[in-house]
Amino acid sequence: METIKDLDIVALTEDVEATHFETKEIIKLFKGQVGTVVMEFDGSAFEVEFSHPDGTTYAMETIPATMLMLLHYELVESVGARSR
Repeated sequence: METIKDLDIVALTEDVEATHFETKEIIKLFKGQVGTVVMEFDGSAFEVEFSHPDGTTYAMETIPATMLMLLHYELVESVGARSR
């Protein structure tokens, strides 16, 4: 299993209460919400930036590693490679 590192794209595996980056209002980030890792804390937690498609940040939260899923945008391993 790959480990999460800085600048990886991740998704939440459960809902999280957060603080809006600009307004400081409480918001809800939902399971499946996608963000970018901007800092690692000993592999146990990560600072994740959540932003709109235009790049405007709406939340920056420290999320436990157990609540994140690493997303892949390219082929990681072909099925045929495992059987050879």
